[in-house]
Formats: sequence, structure tokens, C-alpha cells
Amino acid sequence: MTHLAPPRSPLLLALIAGCLLPAGIGAAPAPLNALRDALTLHASFDRDGNADFARGDRSIYTAAERNKRDNAQPGLPGPEDVRIAPGEGRFGAALEFRRKMKPQVFFRGGENIGYQTKNWNGSMSFWMRLDPDKDLEPGYCDPIQLVAQAWGEGNMFVEFSKDHTPRHFRFAIMAITKLWNPHNKKWEEMPDAERPMVPVLQPPFRRDRWTHVLVTFANVNSGEKNGRGTLYLDGKKVGSFDGWNNTFNWDVSKSALTLGLWYIGYLDDLAVFNRELTAAEVQAVYGLRGGISELGAPRR
Repeated sequence: MTHLAPPRSPLLLALIAGCLLPAGIGAAPAPLNALRDALTLHASFDRDGNADFARGDRSIYTAAERNKRDNAQPGLPGPEDVRIAPGEGRFGAALEFRRKMKPQVFFRGGENIGYQTKNWNGSMSFWMRLDPDKDLEPGYCDPIQLVAQAWGEGNMFVEFSKDHTPRHFRFAIMAITKLWNPHNKKWEEMPDAERPMVPVLQPPFRRDRWTHVLVTFANVNSGEKNGRGTLYLDGKKVGSFDGWNNTFNWDVSKSALTLGLWYIGYLDDLAVFNRELTAAEVQAVYGLRGGISELGAPRR
């Protein structure tokens, strides 16, 4: 299956041209090098489920059940649940989640997500291909989560809502529950102003095209009401939220980047960065014709 590359913006062309100019001949700063050095994990899914590059453990794991990762085993579940799909990716192969399943697929957290106990900033980039209203089973679906020992100790996720038509797409950061939801209200019953999230009521996902998702976050664990998150789709800012005390209480040894919770569809070219990317850098990532691999090998 052939998928056309997104058009390059004039800004992106200028940025890349600056990277290719010899030093001393009017060369601009090298944003692609800066992106490369901020990378903490990249999984192309071209050969297997493991990360191509990781600051920590490169292996992908499968736990028998959600939130029971202590006895997880390296590797993906059986191909009836998840498989590497040759030629189906945005770039090369892709990770295909084939049905709503009980096992949980994840990478170890910690260094792989650049976790910091004070003022944690970062970004996550990935591509998805699905029709949420036709492909997903009833209930919530979280293609990506950052979580540790318990949901109520702080988490971050992108999700499709459970009962809207069309399904809403959201990026949210939940601090320790008592900080952001002291009255323990139900998620769907809260007004948007009380939920630390960016909602997309009519998301652009389709079976016949890839959609790029990039989220950024800043000031997690600052202890102040200055936490923020931003969502970009196909290189464009959709929305942001700020002014939250996004404090987590993580046992970092139990932290994880989980993939495909109750997701049915394709996922490709996952990357994590250790800082909040700028809008220009988001455009640069979106415009990479060969995906994150174009950045080259990061320096450790």
C-alpha cells in the first residue's frame, strides 16, 4: 500500500536546507540535530516490536493483563492480537492491533520517557491509521499511556471516548487524583473546564490515510499550577491546557509507556523526546519523509 508523504512547508524546507549547508556558509541552526539529541526512544516497527533506539531498555513487553506488568514477558502477544504488518506503515512496516485484547503491550518508562522528579518536560510523536467509529469496539480506547504503579498516582494519555458519535479524541494529563479531582467526580460527567485535556470533537482519523499525532507537556512535578499540555494533529496545533498542578507520585521503576489499550488499527514510528518541542520542530517531525530514522543516531 502506498501512502503519499505530507507536503513540506516553506519553513520546513528552510530548516532542512539550513541543516545541510556547510558550516560557515550562512548555515542556520540545526533543528534536526537538536531533535536527534532530545530523542529518548524511537520504535519504527519495521522489523519487530523493539525500539530502534532507547535511553533505557529497548525491549517491548507484554503483560497478561492491564496494570499487571510485574511479570511481563519480552515480545508481542500472538499475531491474532498484534503483529508487525510489512508494507502497511507510514514508513515501511507498522504495528497492527487486530482486536480488543486483554494483554497490555508496553515499553519500560524511566529513561525511555525522560522522566524527571522535578519539572518534567517532554513530547511524544506517532502515526495512526483507523476509522474510530467503525474499527473500535465499545468502551474507551487509549492508544498511548504514560503510567506507573497506579492510575490515581498520576498519568498521561491519548484516548478515544467511549460513547460519542463521532468518537472524541483527547490528550489529557491527570495528576495525583486528590490534586486535580478532589471530589472524585466521574470523568465523563465533568465539564471540559474541570478536565486537564485537549478535546477534538471531530477527529480526522481514517482507514485510507495516516494521521500524525504529537503531544507536548511541561512542568510536570513542578509543584506549582503551571503544568501544560499541547496537542498537534498533522503538524498543526489543535489546542492546549495550562495552569494545572501536574504532580505525579510515581515509583519510576514501575513506570511504562503502554501501547494500544483496546485499540484496533495501525500504529507507526513512535518517538519520545525529553523536552517540549516548538511548533517549528513539530512541523519538522511531521515533514520527515523517512520518519524519525532521518534524524540519525542520537548521542548518548
